[in-house]
Amino acid sequence: MLSVTRLWGCFRPPLVSPSPASRAVRHLTSAPQQEAPAKTKYGPLADEDRIFTNLYGRHDWRLKGALKRGDWYKTKEILLKGADWILGEVKTSGLRGRGGAGFPTGMKWGFMNKPSDGRPKYLVVNADEGEPGTCKDREIIRHDPHKLIEGCLVAGRSMGARAAYIYIRGEFYNEASNLQVAIGEAYKAGLIGRDACGSGYDFDVFVFRGAGAYICGEETALIESMEGKQGKPRLKPPFPADVGVFGCPTTVANVETVAVSPSICRRGGAWFHGLGRERNSGTKLFNISGHVNNPCTVEEEMSVPLRELIERHAGGVTGGWDNLLAVIPGGSSTPLIPKSVCEDVMMDFDALIQAQTGLGTAAVIVMDKSSDVICCIARLLEFYKHESCGQCTPCREGVDWMNQMMWRFVKGNAREAEIDMLWEVSKQVEGHTICALGDGAAWPVQGLIRHFRPEMESRIRAFQEPAASRAAA
Repeated sequence: MLSVTRLWGCFRPPLVSPSPASRAVRHLTSAPQQEAPAKTKYGPLADEDRIFTNLYGRHDWRLKGALKRGDWYKTKEILLKGADWILGEVKTSGLRGRGGAGFPTGMKWGFMNKPSDGRPKYLVVNADEGEPGTCKDREIIRHDPHKLIEGCLVAGRSMGARAAYIYIRGEFYNEASNLQVAIGEAYKAGLIGRDACGSGYDFDVFVFRGAGAYICGEETALIESMEGKQGKPRLKPPFPADVGVFGCPTTVANVETVAVSPSICRRGGAWFHGLGRERNSGTKLFNISGHVNNPCTVEEEMSVPLRELIERHAGGVTGGWDNLLAVIPGGSSTPLIPKSVCEDVMMDFDALIQAQTGLGTAAVIVMDKSSDVICCIARLLEFYKHESCGQCTPCREGVDWMNQMMWRFVKGNAREAEIDMLWEVSKQVEGHTICALGDGAAWPVQGLIRHFRPEMESRIRAFQEPAASRAAA
């Protein structure tokens, strides 16, 4: 039976075959290292730099297996170093939010460190993974739940939170079950709860199951749902850091963002910062789906070239790279990019913005030349129309208009002038709503028009030619 002393993170590293995480904890006591020379090549990620070592569920996901992989190691020391030290390491790491927005994590968590006014503070973990094409967070929860729980504790300590609420999508039955079992193990071992890890810090973790609404992935709609209300976004300000769940200061963070924080503290922010380009540091979970030979979720170094990511980990595009038509690089809400752009673009926030798209959740959706790209985007519009909460007029009406127009373009039953009209409607939706769902619906349309306007025009002409022939006859 494991002793409480070992579970509190005071045990020695294994004498044989220590895990990569265990080898790297020397950072907690070692002197700072000299800066490494500037990198010019990114990826493949070395095995010793991997954070999610049970991503495919090949090992024990329970507490015993998590301890062998280096989780909960010296967690007590991390907590005792205090909130300022944890925030300092996270800021040094350059970690940016992995939920899609890419906001600097250290800055966001630091917003909570204001003089107390008597209200408790809360951490809310957004596990309502509903973005089409995205399936990274559920892999963490199902196969490595203790990494998330430890991350909640470390992140909560950095902001002085009283508890963490993990808001998990209702359809994730197995994930929620594994997570609840892991939380029970952590409580029993004294890792969370009163005097967490023997540090004198009290911290609870709760699981809240959603009902499968995509809009509840937006942080304020998620908070509304937790409070028993309709999942509709709030106007900001006030921001959740001032008035969040139950009217208390709250930080809403993505599963992956929270889960990497203990590894950053153990191995050092400088180590994490050394991976990827400047402003785009660290490792990242990428989902690769669609027309590839081996759809997968993989942890890779930020800034890895898109082509290398697809060919190395997903077995390449079906029919070969020359059969590629387009890629949606960051989940359904990011604009697609054609093959010409995919040749040398890097998978990070800044490079994809320069390519007029975005990293988003890093869910890579590959479309080969057998795809009807117009129909694919129309199907996404149908999804966003269905999932709109209807609170904002531009989103409620504009997304419906775009959806109707897109299905006409699928058949070709439209006029070429309507392409510019569709672009104008998308611009009237973009940036004019409370939350980003309107933007997420507008951007796929804009990407289609930007890169595949000739295909839209040719389909219209192909539809009109038979009608013109009949009229002439």
